[in-house]
Amino acid sequence: MQGFPGGAPDPQQLQATMVAIEQACSLIQLHMNPSEAEKVISSLHLSLMPYQACRFILETSQMPNARFQAAGAIGDAAIREWGILTDDNKRCLILFCLNYVMEHANSPDGYVQSKVSAVAARLLKRGWVEFSDQEKAAIFFEVEQSIRGIHGPNRQFAAINFLETLVSEFSPSTASAMGLPKEFHEQCERSLELHFLKDFYCWAQSAVFNTADKILNSNVTIPEERACSAALRLMFQILSWNFKHTVEHASSDAKINSGLRIDTINLKKFECSLVKPGSMWRDILISSGHTTWVLNFYTTLRQKYSYDTLWGDSPIAVSCRQLIVQLCSLAGSVFPNDNGDAQIKHLMMILSAVVLWIEPPDVIAASIRNGGSESEFIDGCHALLSMASLTTGSLFDNLLKSIRHYGTINLLSALTSEAVKSVLDSQSEEETWGVDSLDILLETWNVILGDVDADKSPISVDGVLAASSLFKIIVESHLKAAADSAFEDTDDTEYFHVSVSKRDEQLALYALIARAAPDTTIPFLAQLFSERFARLHQRNGESDPTQTLEELYWLLLVTSHVLTDSGEGETLLIPEALQAGFSNVIEVAQHPVVALSWSIINFSRQCLDPGIREKYFSPRLMEAVIWFLARWVATYLVPLDVSRGLVSRGEIDSIGTNGSQHSRKLLNSFAWENNQGELVLDFVVLISMLALTTYQGESELQTLTCQKLLATVVRRKHTCTYLVQLDSWRDLTRAFASGRSLLSLSGRLQRSLAETLACAASCIKDPEASAQYLRDLMGPIAGCLVENASRSDLKSVAQQADVIYMVCCLLERLRGAARAAQPRTQKVLFEMGRTVMNPLLTLLEIYKNQSTVVYMILKFVVDFVDGQAVFLDAKETSALVSFCLRLLQIYSSHNIGKVMLSVSSSLRSESQAEKYKDLRALLRLLTNICSKDLVGFLSDCDGEGSPDIAEVIYVGLDIVTPLISLDLLKYPKLSRDYFVLMSLLLEVYPEKVAHLNSDAFARIIGSLDFGLRNQDTDVFERCLTAVNALASYHFKERLKGRGGLNSQLMESEGSGGKVQESISSHFLRILLQILLFEDFR
Repeated sequence: MQGFPGGAPDPQQLQATMVAIEQACSLIQLHMNPSEAEKVISSLHLSLMPYQACRFILETSQMPNARFQAAGAIGDAAIREWGILTDDNKRCLILFCLNYVMEHANSPDGYVQSKVSAVAARLLKRGWVEFSDQEKAAIFFEVEQSIRGIHGPNRQFAAINFLETLVSEFSPSTASAMGLPKEFHEQCERSLELHFLKDFYCWAQSAVFNTADKILNSNVTIPEERACSAALRLMFQILSWNFKHTVEHASSDAKINSGLRIDTINLKKFECSLVKPGSMWRDILISSGHTTWVLNFYTTLRQKYSYDTLWGDSPIAVSCRQLIVQLCSLAGSVFPNDNGDAQIKHLMMILSAVVLWIEPPDVIAASIRNGGSESEFIDGCHALLSMASLTTGSLFDNLLKSIRHYGTINLLSALTSEAVKSVLDSQSEEETWGVDSLDILLETWNVILGDVDADKSPISVDGVLAASSLFKIIVESHLKAAADSAFEDTDDTEYFHVSVSKRDEQLALYALIARAAPDTTIPFLAQLFSERFARLHQRNGESDPTQTLEELYWLLLVTSHVLTDSGEGETLLIPEALQAGFSNVIEVAQHPVVALSWSIINFSRQCLDPGIREKYFSPRLMEAVIWFLARWVATYLVPLDVSRGLVSRGEIDSIGTNGSQHSRKLLNSFAWENNQGELVLDFVVLISMLALTTYQGESELQTLTCQKLLATVVRRKHTCTYLVQLDSWRDLTRAFASGRSLLSLSGRLQRSLAETLACAASCIKDPEASAQYLRDLMGPIAGCLVENASRSDLKSVAQQADVIYMVCCLLERLRGAARAAQPRTQKVLFEMGRTVMNPLLTLLEIYKNQSTVVYMILKFVVDFVDGQAVFLDAKETSALVSFCLRLLQIYSSHNIGKVMLSVSSSLRSESQAEKYKDLRALLRLLTNICSKDLVGFLSDCDGEGSPDIAEVIYVGLDIVTPLISLDLLKYPKLSRDYFVLMSLLLEVYPEKVAHLNSDAFARIIGSLDFGLRNQDTDVFERCLTAVNALASYHFKERLKGRGGLNSQLMESEGSGGKVQESISSHFLRILLQILLFEDFR
């Protein structure tokens, strides 16, 4: 081929190269000496001008893998050498690849053809900006002719496959790296969208039209079917394009009132993007009847193959359904500006075809269970989700009523019922269709009900009844599954575990359905609870209650979600659907939410009775009780200024006209009436104490108690104010401070409980009482640590397991208290910290070889400095800085954290993990010390013998920098902590870094080099900040006539070997290289 790059070929050399590549591919297939084989293949990819050899291999070799590697080598070399190739060379390479694909369209080795197509697409994109319109047209002319079927079905398929690859290459999310700036990729994307995508779609459309009759009239599989499937797949891919360069209609009130959404819905589990190709596409997508033709084509095919239950999984069926589902998402100016009429008709037309895939749900579900294809059912669910994302609840419900006597929501309810039954009845892990379809259907419910205006009915009365009926089926199905699993001792029972996030998400969606019809679903739940409670009392220990308890467990979980919303770190509100409902309720005792709440709480109180607790309250049931209480207290024990809007007689009399408002006030006030709120809080403390002491070893239960229930009541001031006045709370704090019953908790829970108990001090109004509370709580713990560190026999007993355990418990508790520092409690906590400073140094000396204790000491100091830094005066700052300096010196003197490379690989790995934890703690300590809040007191700390903060930083750097390796910086958390410190340090103390010895300085600069090439945006920005600080320091020093950073030289690789360069030159070179040559897509 004239113009093919690489010069005149040498036949012997070409043959030798092909043999070497074939042998290398054979070795890799046989897993023999793969490293040497990979070197041979890599040499081809990296060699200069390998095109003739690659062409020879592609045209001559009988080994598909060798041809695959040759194609890849052409692509890699051409991108790398693009600048030295002539225009003829570039065109010849692209045309060679295209011709090869077309000529070998009948080859059985499809992956080779796909690779060559990908290379052609990549090279065409690389030259896209350079090639003229005529050159592009010449390349696409033969492609279009092949797609239209002129050269036969196999070439037709190959040409369509090339366009599919090309569109993928031009799409930003799937484009391959070329070492070019983002602007290049955007320019190519824009050009393809505006000038070629529509033509490609028309070509694919023509291919489908031209092959449809042959496929429908043939009784056997023909080559045209493969080409048709590919064309449908290409059309789907083009409609999945992110159209950015279209002009849209202004949203009119009439269109909004029609029920169409004007914005994109953010789905939880699925991608949802509106297809907005613009008015230029209207002629081929809307006016031409394109959608109708595709629907009829699929329906006809479906009828033709109705005897084949697996036809739905065939390529042509899958591709056609994908296109239909994507057509559901058409929106914007592709439709005429007729207030949404055309778009609504479009959706109704698609739904009339899709409903055949999913109706009747019970019959189709039975067919799937008997071995039929599930893909059509799942695609139908996807179509419903797409339609729901485009419409309001009322319009979505009405779409089906044009062809059925019921609405779309009734169909959705029936589908969801079948999916739930399938999930709970399925015994095979391979049967995933129920799970997949249930996820889609629940997401559809979330779209319909999730953003409802409480003042407007989102769905019809029939829709509300359908939601109510569905929720009852869901609950009954899950109760049956819970009862059936009661005696199973397998991992399948974990399906109902509280902490499983997937189950939590699913329960929240169930709750959304329940809230669509609260007038029926809340009483239904109350009835189920009453029946189970009565069943337990009737048994009176005579029969096994396990099944009933399992049912109660699941009911507690789902009811928690129905009555409350989740919201970590947020102020929870009573769900709006519950506040707005029950407009006919007059008395608080008659309110279903109130009755259900007290019913569950009264049942839970029975766990305080040892006899009943032993019979019924297993750890799992207690988990559900604790979880329910945590959410309920956070939601219904609202602040008193909100709840104490007393309900007047006038409001009761006007309930007919203002019932919703009355119900709202009832729900916001009932929990505090008749001192019920205080009684609930007292019960919360009692059940917490019970969970922490009686259920020893139940880590999940104790975690929920410490981190959910107790944390909830303490961190809300209006509940904490009552809490600290309770005798039960005082008993809990005494048990924590002096008793041994809580020492069995894990270290993490010791810390969490200490933080929660210490936080409660800020809710005690009297400052002296608050301080005394903390002294009583933490004084014994600090005293115990001091006593342990002062033992005369400490060295002899320190390594005993019980002593180490006690020290660890005390450190965790102190750390928890340190994290609870607030303005009112800071002074007391600082005094506590000061009393343990010297004992901590003693313990660090003693436990220098106990990595766990060392780490805990470091973490306590990190949290203590972090909590105290903003409050300290000059004298306190001096004491804290002196302590930190001594701590770092001891840590350094014992080489704690140093990894010996001579030990075995397993020990080295373990040491690396321990060093990683220590280093993160040290980095955070240095960052906290270096924080500007603490630095602000530097000028006042000039007492004799007081170390300054810079000295502490210097010692810390001397410890940390030798231990930081580039391998460790690959850990994201450690990397972020390190570069936060570096950026802050170089801004505040650049002179300290400048005067480090050459090895330490080189390590810091090397780490900054690494960070500048990091994929984490935050790390990259921190490194730029650090480099900027260094440059600023150097500039200012030079202005003052000093050397700045001139004494620090860096070694780097130059054209003539290693050369030395200044810091300025070093970073200028790196930054320019990143800007000019790195790929910033």
